[in-house]
Amino acid sequence: MSTETHEARAPGGKLVLGPPLAGDEPADRSPLPTLIRSGFRRIRRAISRRTPKGLYARSLIIIIAPMVLLQSVVAFVFMERHWQTVTQRLSAAVVQDIAAVIDMIETYPADPTFSDVTRIARDRLGLNVLVLPSEPLPAPAPKPFFNILDGILSEEITQRINRPFWIDTVGESRIVEIRIQLPDHMLRIFAPRNSAYASNSHIFLVWMVGTSLVLILIAILFLRNQIRPIQKLAQAAEGFGRGQPMPTDFRVRGASEVRRASLAFIQMRDRIERQIEQRTQMLNGVSHDLRTVLTRFRLQLVLLEDGEDRRELEHDVDEMGRMLEGYLAFAKGEGGEEVGELDLERLFLRFESEAALKNCTIETEIAGDPLVTVRPDAFTRCLNNLVANAMRHGQAVRLLARHDDRWLSVSVEDDGPGIEANQREEVFKPFFRLDEARNIDAGGTGLGLAIARDIARSHGGDILLSESALGGLKAMVRVPA
Repeated sequence: MSTETHEARAPGGKLVLGPPLAGDEPADRSPLPTLIRSGFRRIRRAISRRTPKGLYARSLIIIIAPMVLLQSVVAFVFMERHWQTVTQRLSAAVVQDIAAVIDMIETYPADPTFSDVTRIARDRLGLNVLVLPSEPLPAPAPKPFFNILDGILSEEITQRINRPFWIDTVGESRIVEIRIQLPDHMLRIFAPRNSAYASNSHIFLVWMVGTSLVLILIAILFLRNQIRPIQKLAQAAEGFGRGQPMPTDFRVRGASEVRRASLAFIQMRDRIERQIEQRTQMLNGVSHDLRTVLTRFRLQLVLLEDGEDRRELEHDVDEMGRMLEGYLAFAKGEGGEEVGELDLERLFLRFESEAALKNCTIETEIAGDPLVTVRPDAFTRCLNNLVANAMRHGQAVRLLARHDDRWLSVSVEDDGPGIEANQREEVFKPFFRLDEARNIDAGGTGLGLAIARDIARSHGGDILLSESALGGLKAMVRVPA
């Protein structure tokens, strides 16, 4: 067991070696485990990116992948074992017949034409034999890569005859030509290919592939019927999150688990709709009562004499009315509004008119179809809150909308003071106010961004804040199209 030393420097800068420090242990510097783990992570991420994400496609993979793997193993075993064994036995039988012909030629050399030998080989053995004068063998032909007959037949001739030979297994598809060099003759044999090769093995593969295709077709039909209720449930839930009505073709069906989930979703939807209706009725009542009191205040102020006190009271009553409208709008939300079409061009023209009245410059651009399917009043209120904030805190505003097949993105940028990164989530909280340096209007309630985000999320999207290229704040609204 070796003892390592540690290095230290003396006060004069001299390097001194001493005993190992307590607790010192040699560090594992081998990068192999780290490389293996990182390699597995990369492979897993690559597979995850390329595999389908849908339940229907993944279910098909779960069924098809084991079937393909099983058939591949069976086919490999069949090709490697059964097919090779049968071919070897057939080739051995052909080589034995050739060896018998050679024995007859060498045993009875009196007949110069060997007519009896060729007759017996043709009638009894099924071989077309020609006994030719001695000549050199042709040059070896290139061996095919996937042809097992060439290798097995060559091996059998080498073991059983052990004479110079030449074979051609690819020249004629139904005939195998074999040439064997004898001491005084050249023996040329033409044998049927199916007598030396298991040529009907493809029938097994055809049956296996055919039955697999039938099973896959049946699995696809059954899976589609089982997955369709889940897809309908997902569409209904997504539409409910966007405020869309229940699809007309949605009904409880499918497996028992899917039926229970569908019933639970319908019951949950009914409870939420009843709760929203009750809340709306309650807020309407509260709004009516409070507006009645404010109206009474305004009538009493009319009876007062004109003066500083009256103007202050009117200002307080107006501010109270604005605050009341903001609180009720935030509490009520826009959930009861039906989905419809909104023309962004007309809305942006209205923003341009407002900017002209407030002495602000505004730049607008729409990429894609200006007609979007949203809750029109709610989405207008969402954009109006963002544009109003931009005009309040900046002099230049940029409004850009992009509408494609999947998403609607609207960005509102200004050249104002902006918002610090650590406060960009805080400003979405109800009643949150920034410091006085932001020059917030006295009538603000701190609910504008909270209402805007609530509307965006009710559409299935969100609002994100970031730094603008103009130097101020950029608000990005992104909702499903």
